[in-house]
Parts: sequence; C-alpha cells; structure tokens
Amino acid sequence: MKVGVIGTGKMGENHLKNYLEISDRCEVVGIYDVNEHRASEIASKYGVKYFKDLNEFLRNVDAVSIAVPTKYHYEVALVCINHGVHILLEKPMASQLEEAKNLLIKAETAGIKVQVGHIELYNPLIHLLKDRLKDEKIIAIDIHRMQPFDLRMQHVDVVFDLMIHDIYILKELLSSEIIHFNTIGKTSEQMPKHAIVSMLFNNGTVAQLTASYKSQEKIRTIRIFTEKAIFKVDLLKNKIEVNQTTYFSIQNDNVKIPQMLLETIEIPHFNPLKSQLYDFIHSVDTDRTPFVTGEDGINVLKICSNISDNIKLLSSNYNELASDEC
Repeated sequence: MKVGVIGTGKMGENHLKNYLEISDRCEVVGIYDVNEHRASEIASKYGVKYFKDLNEFLRNVDAVSIAVPTKYHYEVALVCINHGVHILLEKPMASQLEEAKNLLIKAETAGIKVQVGHIELYNPLIHLLKDRLKDEKIIAIDIHRMQPFDLRMQHVDVVFDLMIHDIYILKELLSSEIIHFNTIGKTSEQMPKHAIVSMLFNNGTVAQLTASYKSQEKIRTIRIFTEKAIFKVDLLKNKIEVNQTTYFSIQNDNVKIPQMLLETIEIPHFNPLKSQLYDFIHSVDTDRTPFVTGEDGINVLKICSNISDNIKLLSSNYNELASDEC
C-alpha cells in the first residue's frame, strides 16, 4: 500500500517516522505541506519525496495521515476523499461538529475509510486496566492531564488538545454514556487553558477530569475508586498500582482483620502510534472497519465542544459581571 503524510509538524513527523519503520506493510511515497521550508527539511532528513502540489501527491497514494492544524482538517480531508484516498485524521476530527458529520457522510458515500487518531486506545496499559476492571464495581474516576504552558499552545483549546484523550479513555473503560456534566475553567485569549469537568454516567459512575497548560510539570494520571480497590495509573511511567483491602478471620474468632495488599504492574516501553498505523493500514488492506471510527471521532468531538462552550460562556459571564462591578 502506498502511503503519505500531510502536515510536517511534530505530529506529522512522528507519523512519517513510524510509517518508515513499518516498511514491510507499506511504501512511503512522500509528504505534503504548504510550509515548503519545513517540508523540504523533513524530506531531506528522512530521505522521502516532498510534493509541492497536493493533487499530484494524492494521485500517487492510497492512504494518508492528516496531521495539519485542526482548522484545516475538513478542507484537506475533503480533497483526499475526492481523490479516493483513505484517511487517518489526527484528533480532534474537525473544528466544528457539522464539518465532522459532513466529512463522514462524504467518506461513506465514496467508500473511503476514516480513522481518527485516538492514540491512547492503542496503549496496552489502557487495555490491561480495562481487563482488570471488568469484574469491579467502579464508583469514581479522577483523571489529571497537565503540562507547562508552551507558546505553541497559545491559540489551542486545552479541552480539544489534552482532555479529549481522557474523554475517549473514559468511554472505553466504562462503556457507558454521560448523562450530566458540570464545567469550570480559566481562559486566555478566549481559549480554555485550564479545564475541570465533573461527569455522571448512566451506570452511576462519577468522574472528574482536569486538563491544564498551567502546571509546572507534565502529569498523566488516572485514579479509579472501586468497591474493592483503588487503581493508580501513571501513563508516563507505564505503571498501575492496585491498593486492595482484604479481610481474614482469626481462628475460632468472628473478628475479621483488614489487610492492605499492594500490587504494582509495569509494562515495557511501547509505541502506540505504530500500533495505530498498523491498524489503519490493516483496515484498508482488509476492507474492515477501523478500531477508531469516524463515528467515534464525532461522539468525542461533540462532548468536547459542549465542555469548551460551557467554559467559554462561564468565563464570558464572569468577565461581564466583574466589569459591571467595576
């Protein structure tokens, strides 16, 4: 299969690098980017062809990764669909929900595969965690995904960039729908930069998510409280700690003594992006539905849009109130 990458920023370069590492499954035709300097630099670095014309590029590939800024996802993906090229869209799927819906309709009509880059779903730690939770009654989940501010994120919404990962992780772990949520956050230049969301799922589980660019350190943690245990997950260290209380009886006595058991599970280094690309190529090769579908992308995009809009509205109302008081 002939593949290529559209967009040569940090994520686009990662896609290209990993495609080249799975050359047994695909042939990397080249890259395309409107930024000629950056594209030429990446083409030279990896020894691939840089196409200066998007249409020419698309005439030479079967499938592509789209890793351009989100606001261009829709228009670039439409051109790919019109050329009959299968697409892996980095998250979020589009800037607007209607764009994502229209994109999927056109792709389905044209028989084009659309996979969305929900990369954490290819994280073996998440699959291990899901397996360990299958017999647990989950009470609550607390997730933190935070990092220091970077100028590259000046015009980026933290909900769509960071929190989106934890929303689709929750949906994967719980297989349940959100029936209510509350939000609060801080905005900068009308973009949420610190977001907190409390959610209630229809299975009774409550969850709180915090995503921020205001942290002094990079944090990726999940805490899950069940009736029997506490699961502490560190996605940066690839580690799960399980704290579980068991009870044992003293011989000839009805008194039960609690005992705390600690289990630590660590997995070796892995590459979820490579797994994601393998899955994308396999879905096209075998004409099967991708593991992460366009519908999945739309569902998560809808939730993120509602959360972000609520934070922006609350921030706007607060600013108006503060202005009136002055």
